[in-house]
Amino acid sequence: MPHYIDISSHSLNKYGEELCGDKVEVVKGNKRTIVVLADGLGSGVKANILATLTSKIMITMLEHGADLKETIDTITNTLPICNVRKIGYSTFSILDIDDCLNARIIEYDNPPAFIVRDGELISPEKSMIRSGDKNVWVTEFELKLNDEITLCSDGVIHAGVGVMLNHGWEWEHVGSFIAEQEISSADKLNRRLLETCNRLYDGRPGDDATVVTMRVRKPEIAQILTGPPDHKAKDTITIKNFMNQSGRKIVCGGTAANILSRELDREIVTDIEYIDPFIPPTAKIKGIDLVTEGVLTLKMALTKLQSINECCEEPIFNKKDGVTKLLKLLIEESTHVHFWVGRAINPAHQNPDFPKDLSIKINIIRDIEKELKKMGKFVQIFYTD
Repeated sequence: MPHYIDISSHSLNKYGEELCGDKVEVVKGNKRTIVVLADGLGSGVKANILATLTSKIMITMLEHGADLKETIDTITNTLPICNVRKIGYSTFSILDIDDCLNARIIEYDNPPAFIVRDGELISPEKSMIRSGDKNVWVTEFELKLNDEITLCSDGVIHAGVGVMLNHGWEWEHVGSFIAEQEISSADKLNRRLLETCNRLYDGRPGDDATVVTMRVRKPEIAQILTGPPDHKAKDTITIKNFMNQSGRKIVCGGTAANILSRELDREIVTDIEYIDPFIPPTAKIKGIDLVTEGVLTLKMALTKLQSINECCEEPIFNKKDGVTKLLKLLIEESTHVHFWVGRAINPAHQNPDFPKDLSIKINIIRDIEKELKKMGKFVQIFYTD
C-alpha cells in the first residue's frame, strides 16, 4: 500500500436553487480510480438531469472498459435537446488513475484542471480528439506522491463577477490560490477553495460551483480500540494484536483503557489541561496517541461528523477536548480508519435510567463509518470476539 488516492468533492448550489446543476461520480477500486464531474447546461432541475445522465453514463461505461471516444460519442448522441436553446449537452471533466499512478484527464468545456506538484502549477502536454463537432482535450502523465489535481465547474472561476471582482476569480488566480495551500488533506483543500468561492459570491452564488480535489498521499492509518472483548481471556491477544498494527493508536473507553494499561503495565494519567463540563476528559498512556471516554465521546464525534458533512465550510480543530482531538485525527490525519470493537455487555449501558443512546455503541461506530466513507476514508471494523 505505497500510496492512497485521497478524493473530496463539494458543491455550492446557485442561489435560490434547491438542486445543483453539477454532478460528481466517483468509483474507487483496487486497480483504478475514476472521477467524473459533469456540469449541466443552465441551472436547476434541467441542469441536474443533464449532469446526472452525463456522469452516470460516463462512469458506468468507463468502469466497464468502454473506449473513451465511444463513451463521449454516447453522451453526444444521448443528451436531450433544450427546446429553447436548441442545444443539449453537459460539459465534463474526467480523471482516470490506475494503480501505477498513470493519470488521464479528459476535458470538454469545463475549466482546465489544476495540477500542482511541489507547490507549483504544472501543465503536461495535451492532445485533442473529436466527437462530432466537439473538441475534447486529453492529458496523460505519471503522478507522483503529494501531487494534487483539482477539477471544477465554471461557477468557481466566475465567482465574484459583478459582486467583488470585475471578471470573476479567473483561472490563474484560482490556480495560484491552490498552489499556495500547504495542506495534506484533499477534503480540507476542497472546503477551503469552495468556502472562498462562497465569500466572493457574498453568500449568493450566481452559478453552481463544484470542486473535486485529488491528492496522492501516503496511507495514514488510525487504529481505534473501544470496548472490551466478550471474555476476559481474550484481553491479552486483543491488546497484542492492536499494538502490533501500524499507525496512530487511539483508545475510546475507560474499560478498554484499563485493559490496555494492565496488559502493557503502563500508567493511565488523567489529562487536566483542558476541562469542559460538557465533554468527558481525556487521559494519557505511554505509546498511545489519544485516550478518551467511550460512548459519549463517540456520540459527540458522530454528531459533529454529520454536521461537517452537511456543509462545505472548513472545520476548525483549535480546541483541546477529546472530541476535537479525535475528529482532527480522523478527518485531517488519517486516510484509513480501523475500529477494534469489543462486544462485551457493559452493565452501565443497560441501566434504564441512562439515556437510550448509551446502549448502542456499535450502531454509533457504524454510523461514524458511514460519515467517514462520505469523506473518502477507507474504514474497516474488526470485532475482538
